[in-house]
Amino acid sequence: MEKVVDARGLACPQPVIQTKKAMESLGPETELVTIVDNEVARDNVLKLARSMAWEAEVKEQGSDYYIRIRKGAMPTTGVSLTAGQVLLVGSATLGRGSEELGSILMRNFFYSLSEAEVLPRRVLFFNSGVQLCCQGSPVLDSLLALEQKGVELLACGTCLDYYHLKDKLCVGSVTNMYTIVEHLMAAEKVISL
Repeated sequence: MEKVVDARGLACPQPVIQTKKAMESLGPETELVTIVDNEVARDNVLKLARSMAWEAEVKEQGSDYYIRIRKGAMPTTGVSLTAGQVLLVGSATLGRGSEELGSILMRNFFYSLSEAEVLPRRVLFFNSGVQLCCQGSPVLDSLLALEQKGVELLACGTCLDYYHLKDKLCVGSVTNMYTIVEHLMAAEKVISL
């Protein structure tokens, strides 16, 4: 059985909201197909599905994207991810005081985190924290290592636009405030830097 959500022409975050509502109403043998007409909506719907450990695949037909979603475990990476933990990064530096020291501390923090055995499920970047995911960031190597271990890295699209960095994003993916709020409210524990 197949359920269809036609989200073409809808502004963000409506495609994600409609898809999530449809996912919550699916029976065990039902598949969901969400149709969107832009890459941002496609990426946000895919992130939603993956964040809920559902399988998702995309087929492009003309200028539309058909996203087939079904229940099922995503492949595991062998890394211990703490599903209930979210790391919230709102600044490009760590702590208050010297910016130079704060930059060094942030670099050391993410390096140490990338070497840890237990990792958060996702890291959410907002405000100047999005700069850490972009070209020239001193923590790019550590963030790439975290991403390869299965940690989801999400950067606020409004913040990237504000700092004119959307085209310089090197690691992670663009998200929206609705998704950030959902992850924060669903988390068992939020660690804010």
